[in-house]
Amino acid sequence: MPTRGTQPDFAPRYHTIEQALRRRIAGLQPHAPLPSETELAREFEVSRMTARSAVLRLVADGLVYRESGRGTFVAPPPSGRRADSLVRFSEEMRRQGRLPSSEVVARERRVATAAEAEQLRLATGTEVVAVERVRLADGTPVARERSAFPVAVAALLERDLATGSLHEALVDLGHTPSFGHAVLSADSATNEDAELLGLARGTALLVERRLILDQHGDPLESTESRYAGERYSLTVTFDVEHG
Repeated sequence: MPTRGTQPDFAPRYHTIEQALRRRIAGLQPHAPLPSETELAREFEVSRMTARSAVLRLVADGLVYRESGRGTFVAPPPSGRRADSLVRFSEEMRRQGRLPSSEVVARERRVATAAEAEQLRLATGTEVVAVERVRLADGTPVARERSAFPVAVAALLERDLATGSLHEALVDLGHTPSFGHAVLSADSATNEDAELLGLARGTALLVERRLILDQHGDPLESTESRYAGERYSLTVTFDVEHG
């Protein structure tokens, strides 16, 4: 017969706590506090290590988040959009009742990378307007976004890109984002991703690389968005082929 603390006894205990907390979280608002590990250990009559294991499983699933010295809190639901449409991030968040904002990490004119030059149909060595931002929802970092534009929209560098809409600024400059295509892939957070998004290095990311054309069909924007996988989702609608 297994003794207390061995795997056959330990696994069901933290699983029971995890399932109980999942049910509890379903009735709580985002950022609501959860009991401490000590309180959970007392409530379920287990060790703190067992209680911690249950909480860490919820953290891994993106249901809760921990703040050092403060405790564990209910995570807000992941942001998201349909995969077959591109809605401005700020508009996406407002539709979901969330407050969008941006932190501008860098804005500059520089030589295009090989990938940017190819997408924007530029000669090697041509300059582009480059903007890097962190996109936030209710103050929580959701994505790291790096964009490159032709120098024809250099005035973009003078616009308010922290609280204003980048796409609205492009329209004001006479370039309306109209068409596009994107490639989705998975990646792991680099050190820089981790720092900007408040994640652990190696955390799973959803990466979207997209090209947007203007109203004339000319390349306007080459962007890579690196989404925190636990904070963002894409909804896909598809037809089923028979045969």
